[in-house]
Amino acid sequence: MKFGIIRERKDPPDKRVVLSPKACQKVLKTHTKAQIIVEPSPIRAYADEDYKQLGITVASEMDNCDVLLGVKEVPIDSLIPNKKYFFFSHTIKKQPYNRDLLRAILEKNIEMYDHEVITNMQEQRVVAFGRYAGIVGAYNGFRAYGLKYNVFTLPKANDLADQAALIAELKNLKLPNIKVLLTGRGRVGNGAREMLDGMGMRRVTVADYLEEEFKEPVYCQIDAGEYNKRKDGVRGNKANFFANPEEYKSNFFRFAKVTDFYIAGHFFGQGSPYLFTREDAKHQDFKIRVVADISCDIDGPVASTIRPSTIADPIYGYDAMTESEADFKKPEAIAVMAVDNLPCELPRDASEGFGEAFIKNVIPAFFNEDKDGVLERARMTQNGKLTERYSYLQDYVDGKE
Repeated sequence: MKFGIIRERKDPPDKRVVLSPKACQKVLKTHTKAQIIVEPSPIRAYADEDYKQLGITVASEMDNCDVLLGVKEVPIDSLIPNKKYFFFSHTIKKQPYNRDLLRAILEKNIEMYDHEVITNMQEQRVVAFGRYAGIVGAYNGFRAYGLKYNVFTLPKANDLADQAALIAELKNLKLPNIKVLLTGRGRVGNGAREMLDGMGMRRVTVADYLEEEFKEPVYCQIDAGEYNKRKDGVRGNKANFFANPEEYKSNFFRFAKVTDFYIAGHFFGQGSPYLFTREDAKHQDFKIRVVADISCDIDGPVASTIRPSTIADPIYGYDAMTESEADFKKPEAIAVMAVDNLPCELPRDASEGFGEAFIKNVIPAFFNEDKDGVLERARMTQNGKLTERYSYLQDYVDGKE
């Protein structure tokens, strides 16, 4: 089995890679029937020479590979027909901007495997960059806080080497006694929590967060059960919420009244109530003035996120009264950090973590006849057609929705 590590061609450039040089070396050592060819790239977080030094072949020979591994969408004119591809296609939610990409994949008889749907037998995702989105998003949120209030200046995450360097910068901050709220306890939320714990910020309970005043900065991490409640007043739980989100309404405003800086690291499911609406943000008791929206659902559960921002220009302001963009430094504006490709700012850390999961959960499937169904569950297309599991995308492909 010959694997090809393709060059990332999407604009803006992405420095991440599925397998680092050491990860490639590990695959070759563990699986004697595996071969790896790395396509030359001037932008990758690891130089071509880094691969060559470990004996990994670097060559423009992707045509000779069986399976091609990438991170972001491959431009249509760069797709090689009749190959197996792994990358984030951003089509499984019927994203309109990638309809033509999925059509091209089918037309070129490509067997497509989307990283987003690589799961274990319990249907849990096993390869993802979410932890690194949380790490960078939390850091960027503090950077936005410093710039909004002109109290400190942090370097861009993109200019620092790794997570340890980000934490070192945060440890040096002299923060006022602000309250920081973090939603989510998945990969993203817990990645953000690593940063808060790493910088030494005190964690407090929901009750204390809502009721007490503190002489130091504190944070509280909450999940769906704490920021939603059943409409009928019956006590709910997280499992029931995810199964029946339409039976719940937001209970987030009680947090908004005491929060200075909000980090959104939750998963937002179809039919779930919004955390706070545009009307909520207009309320005189709404206190939040800095939002790091790592989840980045546009015009969704976090009303101030009206567009994604970029690594180059990561912060914008939201004026709640006019429901429009404004200078984020204005006192009444909410400073919003909503970069939608945060792991790109920590490309080496993100690549190493992703590669470890890929080696553990995906690579073996090519050599054990896919005994756990990992490839079968992630295979979106085969023989020029959608597989049964992804047949729901046919109307999307046909342009009927």
